[in-house]
Amino acid sequence: MKRIGNLYHQITSIENLRLADAIAQKGKQQQYGVKLHNKNREEDLLKLRVTLQNRTYQTSKYDIFKVHEQKEREVYRLPYFPDRITHHAIMNVLESIFVANFTADTYSCIKGRGIHKASNNLKKALKDVSGTTYCLKLDIKKFYPNVDHDILKMLLRKKFKDTDLLWLLDEIIDSAPGLPIGNYLSQYFANFYLSYFDHWIKEDKRVKYYFRYADDIVILSDSKDFLHEILAEIKQYLSENLKLTVKGNYQVFAVEDRGIDFVGYKHYHEYTLLRKSIKKRFARAVKKKKPKSTIDSYLGWAVHCNSNNLIKKLLSDEQLQRLRN
Repeated sequence: MKRIGNLYHQITSIENLRLADAIAQKGKQQQYGVKLHNKNREEDLLKLRVTLQNRTYQTSKYDIFKVHEQKEREVYRLPYFPDRITHHAIMNVLESIFVANFTADTYSCIKGRGIHKASNNLKKALKDVSGTTYCLKLDIKKFYPNVDHDILKMLLRKKFKDTDLLWLLDEIIDSAPGLPIGNYLSQYFANFYLSYFDHWIKEDKRVKYYFRYADDIVILSDSKDFLHEILAEIKQYLSENLKLTVKGNYQVFAVEDRGIDFVGYKHYHEYTLLRKSIKKRFARAVKKKKPKSTIDSYLGWAVHCNSNNLIKKLLSDEQLQRLRN
């Protein structure tokens, strides 16, 4: 595999830093950190460039807080300047390189893919009813906190040979334990960390029906025995190569018995429904007369599955007309 170099000068160019700043600001102009930065925008960018060029850049202190979305998570937030600008500057140059390394079977945080692409591709696969009789569903135990820094750095060195770039990526990686949720670069590091595992699944193990969204994995087959065998091999691969553990709630089951709960939907061979928890939140939002934007977001989920009866049950014709307007 050819390693890539001569990237750091692209990342640290003043033109790229200005572009990164403009992208990072989209929809966030009213945030305090953005307003503060914009008072001395050009001076800040020149200062940032100097710290990157002479390798004195240091990741700022994280603001850490907890969120409760299905389960409690610690979220890490960095200041707008200099950190979020720096992350965007890096990804302006590296995004296409990272994405080219990903297989077509991973969907999280990749432009042009995402939740609905994952769901639609799973629906297409399920049309092969005999070939998708059984499902293996698993996820990785505390994936983001358990990403090993030394392994991630080793994998990055398989792809890049630019020593200045590797210094900067190392500095950001070592700024927090694991991969900090909420950190812009973390979502790309996470996909990259599992990308060689994806290639192993597809190319070495020749698994036909494989879907990964972050650390949520679905594999389909006509053989229950095969799924148990590949599960054992996955456990071994993750443990030996990435120091990761499969969560104990993995399942091997017949699709027609319970459907596949994946990316917010329950997928069957003939139809797809909203996940029960999302359906409940949708109903609660309608009952409490939440703002149009909130109802619209749930409706956006619902229209991608077989939910006409649910929509008719929750929303009157008058409400639907208002939402369309």
